[in-house]
Amino acid sequence: MRLKTLGCCLSFAMLAACGQKADLAPLPGHDLPPSPYGRSDKPKPEELLELRTQAAPERSVELRKRSEEREDDPFDLPPDD
Repeated sequence: MRLKTLGCCLSFAMLAACGQKADLAPLPGHDLPPSPYGRSDKPKPEELLELRTQAAPERSVELRKRSEEREDDPFDLPPDD
């Protein structure tokens, strides 16, 4: 029983350790998406996988380093009855 469990765990570890290390490419018989409007060349797969700035914006707000009193919020109103 213990040998069976060890073998199962070992096979899962080996399966998790393997991964594809080859470059991405379209499947045979398929092409990349058409080039964007106004662009003469087709983008490469690496370019298509890059995140745009709007998809992952950088943080522009400085984080607070110590607690401070909150300013009065004029929109923080109690609910209507």
